[in-house]
Amino acid sequence: MTTSEQPAPAPAAGRRSRAPLPLAATVAATAAAVVSYAPVLVVVVLLRVSEGAGLGPAASARLATAGWLLAHGVPVQAGTGLIGVAPLAVSALAAWRLARAGVHVTRAIGARRSGSVRRALAAAAATGVAYGALGLLVTAAAAGPGGWWADPVRAGATLAGGGFLAASYGSFRTSGAAAALVARFPTVLRAGSRAGVVAALLVLAAGSAAVGIAVATGGGAAADTFAAYRTGVAGQAGLTLVCLAYSPNLAVWAAAYLLGPGFAVGAGTVVRSSEVTLGTLPALPVFAGLPHGPLPSVGAALLLVPTVAGFTAAWWSVRRIRDGRTRWPARVVAALVAGPVAGALLAGAAAASGGALGAGHLATTGPVPWLVGAFGAALVTPGTLLATVVAGVTAPRGAGSRAGKAAAPRPGPVPPRPAPAGERPGSAADG
Repeated sequence: MTTSEQPAPAPAAGRRSRAPLPLAATVAATAAAVVSYAPVLVVVVLLRVSEGAGLGPAASARLATAGWLLAHGVPVQAGTGLIGVAPLAVSALAAWRLARAGVHVTRAIGARRSGSVRRALAAAAATGVAYGALGLLVTAAAAGPGGWWADPVRAGATLAGGGFLAASYGSFRTSGAAAALVARFPTVLRAGSRAGVVAALLVLAAGSAAVGIAVATGGGAAADTFAAYRTGVAGQAGLTLVCLAYSPNLAVWAAAYLLGPGFAVGAGTVVRSSEVTLGTLPALPVFAGLPHGPLPSVGAALLLVPTVAGFTAAWWSVRRIRDGRTRWPARVVAALVAGPVAGALLAGAAAASGGALGAGHLATTGPVPWLVGAFGAALVTPGTLLATVVAGVTAPRGAGSRAGKAAAPRPGPVPPRPAPAGERPGSAADG
């Protein structure tokens, strides 16, 4: 066989061809957009069918685009005024798909488990740019006689920023860079942050339970609101999906109610345990669960909910710190960190849940973010401190010293004594 006829060398085992970063980011971002856009389009089609307006592909697509942009935090100018309350259920779906897009792009460029912060940032940035460009193009293309308008430049910038943040979560975890960065922080900060995140989630879960109980209690009024629309099965299904899309918003509002500051459903209104002042409400069945008066006997007890949440979160997180002689100071610091972390997360959720529902009276809805954050931090911190004290009192005595002894290295075997000069090793044993 001549040299020209020799077969080409086989590729190295395990080596894969890597996709170009722009192509991988564009494909992943487009897939994420399609998945989050589909449920909005389904709701629009159901509502238009119930109105007897037919499918109307162009008009339905434009209206669905408005709802999709709204879910990403882009305000939409409609016939009734500016609408800025994002359906957080769709927002969560979009964030999840963007995080998965970050995972896919990181794998496509061969950065999985690489530990490279630079490559993780590159994957997230490329995904965000592709998602922002897609938002700009869709907003510009959907502009027309559809009864709404959004700024394409703002839409592109908002989707690019949100896409970058969500994709960073997936890319940093997939590349292993997140673990390396988190390991640089002290143990007390990690434990306190973990407890704060869990406490905030528990407060929001309590808000979700409160919404469910309130809607179930006012089921008759909710049924009357449904019947007032006089729609068929398609309209009822579409209206139900709209309520489900905004159910996380109501959970955040209920959490603000449990924390104390409450929330507003229009200018000059307030809904809190000690005061309820309502105006004209949107015609949605979920608002049937709003209280119609203060709760003087139960209002004070509601403040225990975030404290119990902080206690529960710190019990399994902060108490696990084993730091020898500095165990108590470390636990106290972690408990003090948990409160502000929970407050910051609750304030962010409050900011994302509110906005405008139109002009005039409904130009202001939702809770005040900084009040929710301040009350959340002030009420969660006592619970975390109490859990720290209880965990320290109930811990077995000597746990710290036993942990220190267990961590200390055991003495190894005694090395043999060197033989004196001129004496053969082992000669004593021979004698």
